[in-house]
Amino acid sequence: MGLASLIQESCTCFIEAEAAIHAIKLPFSLQALRLLVRNAIVFAHSIVVPISVFVIYGVFPGLISLAALPGLVLWLIDGFAACLLLGALCARFRDIAPIIAAFLQIAFYVTPIIWKPSQLKPHQMHYLILNPFYDLMELVRGPVLGILPSLSSVVVATGLSIVWCTTAFLVFTRTRARLAFWV
Repeated sequence: MGLASLIQESCTCFIEAEAAIHAIKLPFSLQALRLLVRNAIVFAHSIVVPISVFVIYGVFPGLISLAALPGLVLWLIDGFAACLLLGALCARFRDIAPIIAAFLQIAFYVTPIIWKPSQLKPHQMHYLILNPFYDLMELVRGPVLGILPSLSSVVVATGLSIVWCTTAFLVFTRTRARLAFWV
């Protein structure tokens, strides 16, 4: 829920802030930060429901659940990079936003969000390696369920985040000068 909505809203990060961009000279990264904070607040409101269910049913994964916090921080970093990258690209090419929305719909069903990876047959497990969202989800989902994420999940998620942030930085620095004209 948190990653998908953040990525989808990242596509319109600068387009929705058109009036502010044209009226006030502020860093464009401030618009990305605004979207990130708004989504963090929505996520904080939404997390109350699962916590309530845990309390009602007496399920507490223990202190291991605190291991989800670094995963959430990584989500925030990736979300900021998504705002810069997708916001800039979608400001220039408006057709990218519906493509991203369709991709996220497919990614929701092929990522173990509403199903467990253990439900896959042994010969299907290698497909999870190809899914970039799997390792990001495991960093948060595993500790909430009482399971520490594997070292490979941490390494893959961190590596993908480094690639994502580097790409976002390179694209944003090349497009920043023209961004006000595209929105």
